[in-house]
Amino acid sequence: MKKKKIEIFGLIINIVLSILFTVILIFSLNSHLNSIPDEQEIILMLIFFLSIYITMYVQLIIHELGHLIFGLMTGYKFSSFRIGNIMLLKTGGKLKIKKLTIAGTAGQCLMSPPDLKDNKMPVIIYNLGGALLNIISCIIFFIIFLFIKDNDFISVIFELSIAYGIYFAALNAIPMKTGTIDNDGYNALSLKINPDAQKAFWIQLKINEMQSKGTRLKNMPDEWFYIPKPIEMKNNLIASIAVFTCNRMMDQHNFEDANLRMKQILRAKTAIIGIHRNLLVCDRIFCELINDNKNTAKKLMTPELQNFIKSMKDFPSVIRTEYTYALLCEEDMDKANQLKKKFIERGKNYPYQSDIRSEKELIDIATNIKKNK
Repeated sequence: MKKKKIEIFGLIINIVLSILFTVILIFSLNSHLNSIPDEQEIILMLIFFLSIYITMYVQLIIHELGHLIFGLMTGYKFSSFRIGNIMLLKTGGKLKIKKLTIAGTAGQCLMSPPDLKDNKMPVIIYNLGGALLNIISCIIFFIIFLFIKDNDFISVIFELSIAYGIYFAALNAIPMKTGTIDNDGYNALSLKINPDAQKAFWIQLKINEMQSKGTRLKNMPDEWFYIPKPIEMKNNLIASIAVFTCNRMMDQHNFEDANLRMKQILRAKTAIIGIHRNLLVCDRIFCELINDNKNTAKKLMTPELQNFIKSMKDFPSVIRTEYTYALLCEEDMDKANQLKKKFIERGKNYPYQSDIRSEKELIDIATNIKKNK
């Protein structure tokens, strides 16, 4: 019930911020239209709507740069930087451009963490760095605006930049828990009130670092993976360790234990974020289907999960789930073959090739089960 209240609060804040932002945009446009000749209105409106799109991405880039800059200032090292589905990834000592889409995120900056000292490391400034740089940029844009405010065609661009900066800062800094992913403010709050969450956060960043280097979960240190106690699972960051532990069991092909653990975790009241919860259900479907439990798999394939699959249609484990479901449950060979081709194509430019190797093995297991029937 508490989790639901937090999610409702987050939804309300999101709606309020969106309404305020829309009102500001309408007010800004009207004020400029009233101050220029009628024949220039079309030009101004074109500039205005084009600026909406451009300034949104400018502030998004500024936000992720904030995580990068303040992360570097506090001992973190660059790992990846993503805007939309375009990712700049450091792998093998080189920077490479890859593609990755994650539902609920417009961008992301991930970094390799500094060493832990007494299970602690600087976390607040890294998590809130994006919102902080949005605010700093607003101050800079406002100073520039004061000098060009009499020019309607230029000033509108800076007005939108300021509006988007405030919107992005509030949307990310005010602690909010949504159905898919938790925002920066919520993560910062979780880290502040629970010191054990800092170690869990460190482990997650180290896992990401190792994955970017091509290391599979099954080959990472054992001590990084465990099932936290029920009380610890109330923290979203600590709960994520349980998810990675189940992911590792899947990579080890320990499907029976993985399915049992995932079933227990999904039934319990935890702070696991929506995207992780849905990915666990996808893995459960695979485990049930390779054991010929079609009815259970069908029950797990709810309309809610199907919507999630659509939103994450290019994610390797999601494609593998769709492939296995088409092959072993629907017994639709044409659909399965198309999904297999899709997996191969998407895998070529996927940032974490260790995941591709792991998922390819699972696809082969499902394929062999079908052949031996």
